[in-house]
Amino acid sequence: TAALTYNAIRIIGHGSFGIVYQAKVVETGEIVAIKKVYQDKRYKNRELSIMKHLKHPCVVTVKHAFYTGGSDKDNQSGDTFLNLVMPFVADTVYRAVRQSRRSAKRIPELIVKVYAYQLCRSLAYIHAQGICHRDIKPQNLLVDTNSHVISLCDFGSAKKLVTGSANVSYICSRYYRAPELIFGATDYSTAIDVWSMGCVLAEMFLGYPLFRGDNGIDQLVDIIKVLGTPTQKHLVAMNKSYAQFNFPTVEPLGWKKVFPSDTSPEAADLVGQMLQYAPGDRLKPLGALTHPFFDELRHQSTRMPDGSRPPNIFNFTLEELLLAPPGARNELIPPWARELPGTTEYLRRTCHARLFFCQQQQPQQ
Repeated sequence: TAALTYNAIRIIGHGSFGIVYQAKVVETGEIVAIKKVYQDKRYKNRELSIMKHLKHPCVVTVKHAFYTGGSDKDNQSGDTFLNLVMPFVADTVYRAVRQSRRSAKRIPELIVKVYAYQLCRSLAYIHAQGICHRDIKPQNLLVDTNSHVISLCDFGSAKKLVTGSANVSYICSRYYRAPELIFGATDYSTAIDVWSMGCVLAEMFLGYPLFRGDNGIDQLVDIIKVLGTPTQKHLVAMNKSYAQFNFPTVEPLGWKKVFPSDTSPEAADLVGQMLQYAPGDRLKPLGALTHPFFDELRHQSTRMPDGSRPPNIFNFTLEELLLAPPGARNELIPPWARELPGTTEYLRRTCHARLFFCQQQQPQQ
C-alpha cells in the first residue's frame, strides 16, 4: 500500500505510555487517532504483536503502524517510537460517567446494559485467545455516543498468559485492581479483567469509582468494607502466602446499600458475581452475556432513551459462536436479531450454520 502522511491536529491523551494525537490523513482527509509510544529497550512491548491478531466489533483495530525516530528533553537522540494508527473516537465511558455526575444524572440503565454487554463480548473474545488486558477501566473504553458502540482500547499492558509463568502483580489501575494483585499474586488469570469489569459496571451505576483507595492497603480496606472479610479459602485462592493472615471480622455491606435504590436487582446480582474474592468464582464474560440483566436487550421492541434502536450488539463472529455451548447460542442471538444486517448474512455464508442454533421448537412455559 502507498505510504500515507499524517498531520497531527491536537493531543487527546497522554500518560506514562506516551501520547495520543488526533490526526488527519493528508491523502484522504480521514480523521484518525495516533498513539505514539516510546520503545524502551529494557521492556518488551507486546502491544502491536497482540493487536495485529485482534479482529472484533468491540475491540479497536490498528489501521496502520510505523516507527519514527527522534529525541526529546528526557532522552538521548536515537530513541525509537512506535506509532499506532487507529479509528478516531471522541468519547470514552470515563467521560460519559463524568458528564453524568456533573449534570447530577446517572447514565440510564439501558445504556449501561448496552455498554456492559459489548465489554463482556470483547473480554470473552480476547480471553479465549489467552490474552489478559490487565488495564480495564472506563478510560480504555471508547464510545461513540451517537451509536453507543463500544471499543476496548489500549493494549499496552496486555499479555498472553502462560500457565506456570510468573507475571508482574503491579499491573492495572488501582481503583480497578483485583484483590489477588493487591496480595502480590504472580500466577493470576484473566479473572483479573472480570474484577475490573465489575468495578467499571458499578461505577456506571454510581457515577464514581466503587473502591477509591489512596494506596494498595487502602484499596483492600475499601473492598473489605463492601464484600466483608475474606475467608481462609478466599485467601488461598488469591495468594497462598496469605492463607494464615488474620483480618478483623467485617460483615458484607450488601449491594442494596451500595447502589442507588432504583438500581435493578439484576444489576446488583451481575456486579456481585463479578466481584468475588476467589478468581475462580467470578462469572466468565461469555456466561455474563446470558445473565438476566441483559434480557431487555434481547427484546425487539427495546429502544434507547432517545427513541432510537440499540446498536446491533448481536453481530457475533463465527469464532465467538464456536466458543459458546450449542444450547447457549439460541440465547446469544435472539431469532429476530438473526435478520439484522451483519448477522445472518455472515452466518449464511458458512456451511456450518446448523451448528449455531438449535432448530427445534422450545416447549411452551
